[in-house]
Amino acid sequence: MSTPERLAADFEAHRAHLRGVAYRMLGSVSEADDAVQEAWIRLHRSDVSGVENLRGWLTTVVARLCLDALRSRTSRREEPLETHLPDPIVRALTRDEDGPEAEAIRADSVGLALLIVLERLDPDERLAFVLHDVFGVPFDEIAAIVDRSPAAARQLASRARRRVHGEAPAPDADLRAQRRVVDAFLAAAKNGDFEGLVAVLHPDIVLRADGGSVKGMSRLVRGAQEVASQAAMFSKLELTNQLVLVNGSIGLVSRFPDGRVLSLMAFTISGGRIAGMEILADPDRLARLDLPAVE
Repeated sequence: MSTPERLAADFEAHRAHLRGVAYRMLGSVSEADDAVQEAWIRLHRSDVSGVENLRGWLTTVVARLCLDALRSRTSRREEPLETHLPDPIVRALTRDEDGPEAEAIRADSVGLALLIVLERLDPDERLAFVLHDVFGVPFDEIAAIVDRSPAAARQLASRARRRVHGEAPAPDADLRAQRRVVDAFLAAAKNGDFEGLVAVLHPDIVLRADGGSVKGMSRLVRGAQEVASQAAMFSKLELTNQLVLVNGSIGLVSRFPDGRVLSLMAFTISGGRIAGMEILADPDRLARLDLPAVE
């Protein structure tokens, strides 16, 4: 029989995995942490002496909690919020980004562009895709969570997979290559080189800006010409830009001359060009982020 100390240690060994499941399901860091904490409470109250696979048991608990949260969120939302961005995960860009440990971290990351597509899925589809395609959970276990047959669970994942592959461009993995593209974008914007901006953007690029309650900041812009015009306009604000990692890919923190943060920008770079730009400009949400210090 496990002691409380052993149970706590076993739970901590699975915490990162559970948080990864919850974050991909909910797109919210705080809600993911709440789901993991609730899983710990339920574990503490349950008799798991006969559970052979504690990781699987905990994954199911977290998945059910997330599914309930998604279904509740869907019932409250009258229509999709096209400019809403999931919570980003930001960390400093260091010189060791090409080492084995950094590669492992990036491999476990999920881009904002993918999370945005997941936001538009039916809750059951999202669960089936995340659990099976990302974490390898068998369909018979997924079926028990969504109260469907294994064949129906397989169909849920298949539909979600088609949406994901059709709407989320596959990002280039090389961070140095990403950085070269972003550097070219910033140089073109600074120099007012409109053609240079267009050249570094994918023709079908989508820019999504989430300004929260700030009037006029939220917008959805499609196409290289239109996005280049937006970039040229903001280049006149005399901002300073700090390169960071946003969900494992190159991003930017833009600040006013007095140090106030204007926005956090994430790039999806595919085929050597910028295919997506996600900009968080909501002051309330920016204030809650643990942004790297300016060097």
